[in-house]
Amino acid sequence: MSENSPLVRVHVNIELSAAALQAVVSHSKKKAGADEKGRYRVDTADALAALISRFLREKGFDEFAEDGDNY
Repeated sequence: MSENSPLVRVHVNIELSAAALQAVVSHSKKKAGADEKGRYRVDTADALAALISRFLREKGFDEFAEDGDNY
């Protein structure tokens, strides 16, 4: 990713396995912990977005997107 390129938030539809989604929900709940009434106050959609964003940054999505052969 270019150091000078700003980050923008986009909302997209993606396909991922049910197992991956279950893992995100499970790990997010564990990390957040339950409140005194046993409820989990965590936005799993935000957790998924953060996880995917981090993955894209770490795995070089900018370079992948710049390569015209990937389209």
